[in-house]
Amino acid sequence: MKNLSGNSIKECVQNLFFKPRVLVVDDEIRIQEACKRLLTEEGCDVEIAENGIKGLKMLEEKHFDILLLDLMMPGMSGFDVLTDVKAHHPDTVVIVITGYATLEHSVETMKKGAFDFLPKPFSPQELRVIICKAIEFIRTLQDIATEKSRMRVMINTLTEGVLTTDNQKRIALANPAFLKMIGCRKTAIIGHNITEFITDPKLLEVIDRAVHQPENTFSEITEEIIIPKGKDEIIIGIRCIPFQDRLNRNLGSITVFHDITDLKKINQMKSDFVSMVAHEIKSPLNSVLMQLNVILDGLAGALTEKQKEILKRVSDRINSVTQLSSELLDLSKIESGLINQDREELNLIELIKGQVEGYREKAEAESIHLSIKDSAKEVYMMGNRMNIEEVVSNLISNAIRYSPNGGEILVWTDEKSDCLAIKVSDTGLGIPAKDLDHIFDRFYRVKNEKTRYINGTGLGLAIVKNIVEAHHGTIQVDSTEGKGACFSVIFPKSEYKLCS
Repeated sequence: MKNLSGNSIKECVQNLFFKPRVLVVDDEIRIQEACKRLLTEEGCDVEIAENGIKGLKMLEEKHFDILLLDLMMPGMSGFDVLTDVKAHHPDTVVIVITGYATLEHSVETMKKGAFDFLPKPFSPQELRVIICKAIEFIRTLQDIATEKSRMRVMINTLTEGVLTTDNQKRIALANPAFLKMIGCRKTAIIGHNITEFITDPKLLEVIDRAVHQPENTFSEITEEIIIPKGKDEIIIGIRCIPFQDRLNRNLGSITVFHDITDLKKINQMKSDFVSMVAHEIKSPLNSVLMQLNVILDGLAGALTEKQKEILKRVSDRINSVTQLSSELLDLSKIESGLINQDREELNLIELIKGQVEGYREKAEAESIHLSIKDSAKEVYMMGNRMNIEEVVSNLISNAIRYSPNGGEILVWTDEKSDCLAIKVSDTGLGIPAKDLDHIFDRFYRVKNEKTRYINGTGLGLAIVKNIVEAHHGTIQVDSTEGKGACFSVIFPKSEYKLCS
């Protein structure tokens, strides 16, 4: 807490956007005049009431930020005034002043909602300090109210639906977009159980899973639901996470709803096209490959070395086309954003070790040294395991493909205060400066004398980029032609665990 003993009330008031209103309710003229004079000089707007009845009437007429209240007054006591003020004017900060200060009085006034207790007689400095404390308290309340208002406006203007519940699955917040999606015309739904408005069993199950996640477990749950809308239907992608406090106790859930109906239709058209390509092109190509293998195996007669070389090259090209159709399907799904990515806490060190071991034999066959840089501590992130494994796999595979015999490949993780990274470096061919801006483009491949015989579709890095961006990350490359390359996948260190 700030040391307020040397502060003037004027300094405390500087950051407020209004002039604090103070009401002094006391039957002693001396106290009235002293408080009004000092507080007016310090920048407050001060008014006087000589008894509790008049003070309550003035509070009814306009708002006062601070109430200086004497306990012992003729007629209506300060205790009764305090009870009425906290019941009808909860935003007014009450400071009790009395010449009959006892421990019992202090405890009773605090129970009734008083902010602080100031015994008579008090010095001007004591009054300044306690008023400064009250103003700091009001400023804190304003900051909270302003932030809540800002968040409410932002959430209510989102096109995505937002629903939050407590751990009893009672609705704590529901924005207009969500209410529209479920066809609810009621607005007073806060505090009601979600089962009163939601009937979809899949959605209820997702929220239940989020709320009842085991202790020390935190994962994002994704799902798709279909909501009938007249003769049509809308498809909603949902993402649900638990809302936890600092002790990792589940306080409730936060669910975001995104209308993906149009994206689904686009994705279906892409899938239909790729399926057509796979059926119309891939099948006959596989048949051609089988015939080529028969010839290459010498079952149709002896071949010269030159003939074998030509047919082997044809076989490789056909394999590239069949691989292209498969990667096109993967890319179209990722780009549409329609693959529900259940995210979990991933141990990146273990994930990388698994991928490196999987490529160890292939690297050794090319006389390439593949290793992991040791990490001083475990590194974790929230992500989709299959997707992140595909990112690491693709980068290691590329490094092997573009490294000459005797090369070295190093894989490691790097954690900083605001982000974490997965890095793959090699001592291979490197990337020419003119190609660096295009290597993540679809179908783009570095073409020169050294790479012309390296097979590939030009889609691998495009798929990696899309996966990384789906996890709110970025991918960078640092390379010099002839001296290798280093790819860095960088993820923001997001705290998905939300605290109250």
